[in-house]
Amino acid sequence: MQIQRAAYQPKLPKALLGAVKVKEGAPTQSVDNQEEIKKLFPNTYGMPLVEFVPGDEMNAAPINVGVILSGGQAPGGHNVITGLFDALKRINPQSRLFGFILGPGGLVDHNYMEITAEIADEYRNTGGFDMIGSGRTKLEKVEQFEKGLQIIRQLNIKAIVIIGGDDSNTNACVLAEYYAAQHYGVQVIGCPKTIDGDLKNDQIETSFGFDTACKTYSELIGNIERDCNSARKYWHFIKVMGRSASHIALECALQTQPNICLISEEVEARNMSLDDVVAYIADAVVARAADGNNFGTVIVPEGLIEFIPAIKKLIAQLNDVLASPEAKGLERSELIDFAKSRLTEENLAVFNSLPTSVARQLALDRDPHGNVQVSLIETEKLLSTMVAQRLEKMKKEGKYAGKFAAQHHFFGYEGRCAAPSNFDADYCYALGTSAAMLIANGKTGYMAIVKNTTAPAAEWIAGGVPITMMMNMERRSGEMKPVIRKALVELDGKPFKAFAAIRERLARETAYVYPGPIQYWGPTEVCDQPTKTLALEQSK
Repeated sequence: MQIQRAAYQPKLPKALLGAVKVKEGAPTQSVDNQEEIKKLFPNTYGMPLVEFVPGDEMNAAPINVGVILSGGQAPGGHNVITGLFDALKRINPQSRLFGFILGPGGLVDHNYMEITAEIADEYRNTGGFDMIGSGRTKLEKVEQFEKGLQIIRQLNIKAIVIIGGDDSNTNACVLAEYYAAQHYGVQVIGCPKTIDGDLKNDQIETSFGFDTACKTYSELIGNIERDCNSARKYWHFIKVMGRSASHIALECALQTQPNICLISEEVEARNMSLDDVVAYIADAVVARAADGNNFGTVIVPEGLIEFIPAIKKLIAQLNDVLASPEAKGLERSELIDFAKSRLTEENLAVFNSLPTSVARQLALDRDPHGNVQVSLIETEKLLSTMVAQRLEKMKKEGKYAGKFAAQHHFFGYEGRCAAPSNFDADYCYALGTSAAMLIANGKTGYMAIVKNTTAPAAEWIAGGVPITMMMNMERRSGEMKPVIRKALVELDGKPFKAFAAIRERLARETAYVYPGPIQYWGPTEVCDQPTKTLALEQSK
């Protein structure tokens, strides 16, 4: 399969098949906080949207480019690189592509390799980021920019392409602004990556990797549903990736039709407490038990705990308290008491009501960005334990006579490095090609984009969007910082409405769908379909 997959030639939009020229749109502005963002990015703010259209053949000079994989893995990253590589060689065979190893830190530490045709061919249409590796170093300090410039000059690099999510592309925007302000002549281009699906807007229809990850998780969930419907004795609580948004949970629910799928954004909008969520699940368990069905499936988004309003308020204050100068020198054993002494009465009550293990994780386990590491919080086990306790109480009250036994699953790493679907293979190759064309046309501070993605690939529209257009000011680690706004599940959007229209029936009935594995060869209606989310969003 790997040999045959390596031979797959990704499809490109017609506009990217030959020479291109740029069609510019109107000037842009940031999604919010326009004055603050403009002041912070005076050299890269307000640039127009860009669309590529067929152009005349060009005899371009060779271009040396550096590429960085940043953040968590997502299926299709290698195709962004091979698309970039092929396009650069098409512009001029003497063009060279350098990969910075293990993420942005590779640029700062001058750790790199040249990507040759032999290397590129080895990684075409493969999952993972193992060609050059990835990392989570944040590019945000002048010393880093200047250190990176040394190797950029040494290798005669004209542009850097940063492949990453919202944080990584925020860093790309900051780097582009700095190099532009210093008149260094170094372009910076971003590419939208994250399986979570929260890097999207009117210009970015989907982030790459989302399609493959959701199809991978949906195959696994379908397998569990079939086992569930065969054994008929377990409730399966399945946590899926998605810290900041529930796009993966919603897409998997649309593909597999579980009994329950929790949507974090709805939990927040309805001001639900943890007890409310538990009661919602328990009621479904009781109703199915009345029909003789003591089994079921529940999909839980990874970041659910952060969206429960009372806990969200607690986390917000914990973030500020633990980012304060007084907390910096404290030992881990001292942090909880320190945090509790600074919490409001309301937040302290919530903190004390949580299981000890969850409270400790909220206070102590943080990622490099200062965020709660919600993937470490076993929300699926927390919910099933609380549901069991509620059912036991209902049984004593004569309101429930069924049996309840739980199994737990967390699907995360299983989807991050899967072999990309045809959609992601094509989409990523087109993104890499678009990045090369943005560089060839002198652009910086742009993110490569591909639109009209529910149409056949030949009809896709390629171009670029100024990264500043997607930015606003948000509080991070106790300070207001410019960041790309995350896209949450829209409760008035078509994908959520489609699920909401059937979920009452799904909660009671056994209406599971078993998608099976990703198909790479066969009819286009089987192999080249986008996610149900995209299809619903773009349905006329």
